[in-house]
Amino acid sequence: MKTIIKVADLTKNYGRKRGIIDLSFQVAEGEVFGFLGPNGAGKTTTIRLLMGLLFPDSGSAQIGGMDCWRQSVEVKRVVGYLPGELALDPNLTGGQILAYFANLRGGVDRAYLKQLTSRLDLDTSRRFRHYSHGNKQKVGLIQAFMHRPRLLILDEPTSGLDPLNQQEFDQIVAEVRADGRSVFLSSHILSEVESMCDRVGIIREGRLARVGGVAELKDIKRHEVELTFTAAPPTDAFRGLPGLERVEVLPNGRTLRLTVQGGLDAVVKAAAQYPLVNFVSREPSLEAIFMRYYQGDGSAGEKDRGSVVS
Repeated sequence: MKTIIKVADLTKNYGRKRGIIDLSFQVAEGEVFGFLGPNGAGKTTTIRLLMGLLFPDSGSAQIGGMDCWRQSVEVKRVVGYLPGELALDPNLTGGQILAYFANLRGGVDRAYLKQLTSRLDLDTSRRFRHYSHGNKQKVGLIQAFMHRPRLLILDEPTSGLDPLNQQEFDQIVAEVRADGRSVFLSSHILSEVESMCDRVGIIREGRLARVGGVAELKDIKRHEVELTFTAAPPTDAFRGLPGLERVEVLPNGRTLRLTVQGGLDAVVKAAAQYPLVNFVSREPSLEAIFMRYYQGDGSAGEKDRGSVVS
């Protein structure tokens, strides 16, 4: 599979302020890649480096085989970019701003532009300064998508959007993927990354903690399982099972709550030996995984820091 983004040992140092350190990852053609981390983790710095807006201290970055700095003009021709903060002329209307960007691109498909405007429900007759935050975000999204770029680089794209527009955005991203084009999506909203992305990178304090498929990242998180039996459960039958971290008897005396790392095969087989009334397993979410990498003691993040899973 061809690679659209290739980053190797990318470092940007702001002195005392945190930058990014030795970032290495790749994004494939036709892939939606989620870049996760809280504010200040290094997401926006990485994106500005990819767009050639900052120069690195060391390392390299390529988009479509082109160097992000030496060939920055050529790179920008194949990229649709939404910055984290839009700085557009407040006196122009939304329509005038979109027309300006369309002219910079040498023209775009007007029918597609009109379709995007309608789908995101943007009133293009209003001046930019009169827009709400959500409507300003729509202008930014439309200008990023309207020329059907080979790659979209989107920094916190759903910021300010209402739920209906978030759903529409999800659908537009799905159409981009179906068309064989790629999306690099920075976010701290884990549910949107979980629903849209093929793979996820988690950045912590400027370092890449892990890269992997969404399902793969779920597998490294603990499961919480509740087993309700017809009588008081035999707790000793579960202690010592592979991956079991905790066993708790709930107040009703008949329910066990188990915390399990990894697969549930051993727990299911052990539970099947006794009269079982109910079995509840809570599937791990990216929210839980995210908190693991940023928990106070940092143990998970330290363990996985710098590792890359293809």
